[in-house]
Amino acid sequence: MHPAIERIAAALEGTPFAGKAYLVGGAVRDELLGRPIGNDLDVVVEADALAVVQWLWERGVAEGTPVTYAGFGTAMIRVAGATVEFVTSRRESYEPDSRKPHVKPATLLEDAQRRDFTVNTLLQEIRSGKLEDPLGQGLHDLEARVLRTPLDPVATFHDDPLRMLRAVRFKWQLGFEFTVGLGDAVRDQANRLQVISNERIRDELVKMLALPTSDGCMRDLMSLGLLDQFAPEFGPMVGCEQGGYHHLDVWNHTLLALKNAGTGDPILSLAVLMHDIGKPSTRTTDEEGRTRFFGHEAVGETLSRRILRRLRFGNEVEDEVALLVKNHMRLNSMTVVSDSAARRIVRDLGPSLDRWLKLIEADASALKPGVRDLDLSPLREHISRVSRQTPAERLVSPLSGEKIMALTGLSPGVDVGRLKELLVEDVIEGRLMPSDEAGAKTLLMQHFRNAGTESGVPEETVESTDE
Repeated sequence: MHPAIERIAAALEGTPFAGKAYLVGGAVRDELLGRPIGNDLDVVVEADALAVVQWLWERGVAEGTPVTYAGFGTAMIRVAGATVEFVTSRRESYEPDSRKPHVKPATLLEDAQRRDFTVNTLLQEIRSGKLEDPLGQGLHDLEARVLRTPLDPVATFHDDPLRMLRAVRFKWQLGFEFTVGLGDAVRDQANRLQVISNERIRDELVKMLALPTSDGCMRDLMSLGLLDQFAPEFGPMVGCEQGGYHHLDVWNHTLLALKNAGTGDPILSLAVLMHDIGKPSTRTTDEEGRTRFFGHEAVGETLSRRILRRLRFGNEVEDEVALLVKNHMRLNSMTVVSDSAARRIVRDLGPSLDRWLKLIEADASALKPGVRDLDLSPLREHISRVSRQTPAERLVSPLSGEKIMALTGLSPGVDVGRLKELLVEDVIEGRLMPSDEAGAKTLLMQHFRNAGTESGVPEETVESTDE
């Protein structure tokens, strides 16, 4: 048993709460399946959960002040490095337009009936370790490796639509199957997902993308009608044929790329999931019958931003995923680039460079077998060498805007920005070292004079750069 539960059991010994607290949910399920037990634990008590937590806090068992939700009869504390949520055994009722329940104290059987799946209703009394199956169904379903709701699945998902996303996640996380009728109930109630906050949906999506079976999760989200509820932009990818190097439609190509990308990096997974989302709206066929998707990466950037913003991923994640999607076609099958091209890649991709290369590899791995064996190792080494020589932070103009204005007599404006950008290009092309101010002044004046009257400044106003 988890050390946190052992400490709690010892603290409750000899109190009115002894023998009335049960570990429930994922921790019990995972221990029986031989899976690692995490540090998020749930305890149901046949008593006032808030009173139990208050007792533990007063005796120094809890680390820090408890977080309580009196209206729901729940409280949360930290013990031995784990987050433990206590809940009074209860029954629930819901309003049609909300997933927030009205709760009343109830028996352990009633508490089990209001939970999501029978395999999550198993109880373990924390003092004795005795296992209880209040529904008489949980152990059977655990052994059969099936997901079943305690009550009618339509009612269960209607009451709390987030359970539909959890059903998909548990199926692929645990390697279970839906019991007969459960998938149909999800399809029937899919539109109820509209009452769930985008933040909660985002959190479930991230958990799915962290699984090695994330492609299976996404396939189910699409086929069950759930993905359409929060990201309908993915729908047109299904059946969008590609031809050429591709043997799969856009959606199935994306799922294979997602599978091949590996796990553990949610930003990379999001980028892989969205890299071709712009293809359906840009699909054309040329005179020779070839399918084209001109500009799909730019459209994909816009669509990915829209989805990530809707799901409240935050600006940092949105910007990086959009950057990766926008640039995923940048190599255009090339594995050898010039030093200047490598510098541009370093400048434009920055810290996202490794993810960008992994995205390109995942994309190529999902093409028709044998069409393109992509080895980016030499390119990685080349870019790494160039990056060491001129890191991204050094790929800047040696002259500030203020110095450019002082040398040219220009006022603040777009012309100053253009000249500064030309100096950056000189650095990237290797014509100028980032620290070479003298060389930058000479090149600046060349750029300025070549601009002629376009800058709007007479040449006689230009300062001499003779040293």
